[in-house]
Amino acid sequence: MATRIHIHLVSDSTGETLESVARASLARFEGVDAVKHFWPLVRSKGHLDRVIDDIAENPGLVLFTLATGEVRDHLEARCGALGLPAVSAIDSVVTGLGLMLGKSATAKPGRQHRLDDAYFARVEAINYTMAHDDGQASENWNEADILLVGVSRTSKTPTSIYLANKGYKTANLPLVPTREPPPRLFELTRPFIVGLTTTPQRLVEVRRNRLLSLAQTPDTTYVDNERVKAEVLKARRMFADQGWPVIDVTRKAIEETAAAVINLMHEAEGESHS
Repeated sequence: MATRIHIHLVSDSTGETLESVARASLARFEGVDAVKHFWPLVRSKGHLDRVIDDIAENPGLVLFTLATGEVRDHLEARCGALGLPAVSAIDSVVTGLGLMLGKSATAKPGRQHRLDDAYFARVEAINYTMAHDDGQASENWNEADILLVGVSRTSKTPTSIYLANKGYKTANLPLVPTREPPPRLFELTRPFIVGLTTTPQRLVEVRRNRLLSLAQTPDTTYVDNERVKAEVLKARRMFADQGWPVIDVTRKAIEETAAAVINLMHEAEGESHS
């Protein structure tokens, strides 16, 4: 059986450096199932606090590249309080260069990236995705490349951020049992819409852990087995009625889900062109 771990990649830029470091490091270990959580463009303590919520829910190794001392100190303090390791991916290299050059490194986020069109496209995609998380700004959904739809806790946000880091403007919408989706969802023409689902058993487990991490009682309808089954079934019926492709994220790593979304989109584009 593979050892399953969570790795949180926290960056004040696009996170490409962290992704490369994590991939190269994981290649040195066999039998590891790593779930990567990508958190790009983290440049304020307020933004970082929202990231910490997910880290607390999915505890694991925190890798970071943060140039701003205040944000970095806040991350290390919060991870320390959670008892989680927070490791800077490039500190030792920067320190060595500083000793050789006899000067201090600058504290400018993202300075290692060339400011070419592809870079700006990624940043634009990330900014769009962060502004359209959790059903926000639905009036702009037709500007998205991808729209992820699913019930609560089906990895919509981290998958959206991963896709944004690949240059795809991604919005996501949680399906809430107590209210109907906005009518504009069924009138969209541009974004590629994908339904995310999981097994009810896994969903109950994830939601229960979420409530416990927030020091809330797990005895609510949010984790009631029968209600969760009905919620998942209702979502799947909607996906089928609309003809949207569906991805089961049960036991899938974020990058696997994102790759499946991209493949489905390319297949659909190919069918459209043909």
